Amino acid sequence: MAAPKTGIRVVIVGAGFGGLTAAIECHRKGHDVSIYENFPELKTLGDIISFGKNAGRIFTRWGKDKEIAKKLRSMCIDLSKYGFRIHKYDTGEVVYHQPPPPRDDDAPVFNGHRGELHEVVFNYAREELGIPIHLGQAVEEYFEDENQAGIVLKSGEKVYADIVIGADGVRSKARELVLGYVDKPKSSGYAVWRAWFSNVDMIKDPRTKEFCENGDTFNGWIGPDVHFLFSTIKGGKDCCWVLTHKDEHDIDESWSFPGKVEDVFKVLEGWDPVCKAIVEKTPSLVDWKLVYRDPLPTWVSKHARILLLGDAAHPFLPTSAQGATQAMEDGVTIAVCLKKAGKANVQDAVRAHQEIRYDRVRAVQKTGESTRDNWHKTDWEKVAKDPKSIAFPREDWIHEFDAEKHAEEVFETVLAKVTGQDNNSTTEASSLLDADKATPTAVAV
Repeated sequence: MAAPKTGIRVVIVGAGFGGLTAAIECHRKGHDVSIYENFPELKTLGDIISFGKNAGRIFTRWGKDKEIAKKLRSMCIDLSKYGFRIHKYDTGEVVYHQPPPPRDDDAPVFNGHRGELHEVVFNYAREELGIPIHLGQAVEEYFEDENQAGIVLKSGEKVYADIVIGADGVRSKARELVLGYVDKPKSSGYAVWRAWFSNVDMIKDPRTKEFCENGDTFNGWIGPDVHFLFSTIKGGKDCCWVLTHKDEHDIDESWSFPGKVEDVFKVLEGWDPVCKAIVEKTPSLVDWKLVYRDPLPTWVSKHARILLLGDAAHPFLPTSAQGATQAMEDGVTIAVCLKKAGKANVQDAVRAHQEIRYDRVRAVQKTGESTRDNWHKTDWEKVAKDPKSIAFPREDWIHEFDAEKHAEEVFETVLAKVTGQDNNSTTEASSLLDADKATPTAVAV
């Protein structure tokens, strides 16, 4: 049954997972929503992307009888039998075989091809829900006053709304208006080579065919300031690997380039020969520079009519495996806040959204650094005594979180704080996080 209309006009810039989630959730809550996207057409680009249980919980609420989650499940890696095998970089020894999390159909975990999963969500928003998605519409400018906000398209057309959500990624133009200055990226000191390819050559090689003949697999090799993750998916038909390594190249606003297999070989000198055997079969790869950004002091514009969401507000390190999921949590939260505040109180809703989300996002961001450092500075004597110490962390405070339920529960308390009606500086929302988890940190994309 359709939700009652709220009369709140929402314009979203960007049709990535964060923007699409915000649109779908705003539609579910009865808001009048539309999306403007720079790309002229949908393309199934990219490689592996991960969604934790906290995203799966959102997907299961879309469509009839968990329709969208079921579609995604059929396209994603199934590690129920294989798990995650973590190797020592030089010997190739499996130092820990991490079992997969128990299957939960109400909060599934998804790992699959970014472009293929995106297409499912995009089509659900546009075709099934009828959300207007305007492709090929470059946004030149954002504007706002006390009563409304809007965007100026390249054509000169102005689009007005009660709230504009800037889900326009790491190069966000909305961020410039919110901050009042251009936030330039800096080198983080790391980069990632990424690749996705068919198993055709892998299955011919006795050294690598085991990864493609036994269903889906997931293996990681951990070394000094380097980690190499390799997956096979779709029953072993497709292969995907990512390798994070030190990289001091200075970059500006473009940080994704064609990569060279020869450069990867240099980093893998002295490693388990299986790693090189995998890489040498890669037809092409991307060299993705991880750029450093200071956490933003705010995601909300001066008049609280423009809100940053997802990577525009808080880019994540890949080792968090939570970037897209946290963008989805953002989309869920702002939709709830707008619904509960109502059209006359949109600005309060936007401020409450930030209050609800800010500390949690900062805490989850920090896990990307801690996981990377744990792997890149591994104490192998410790691992020998406690193999679980090298496992990829799956913390309940992240994965068992229900963004919609949480926003519903804490909204009134948070609203009282942001409107100055509550003198208690500790809100119900912030009390859910330990102080050390909310420590400010720098992040990368």
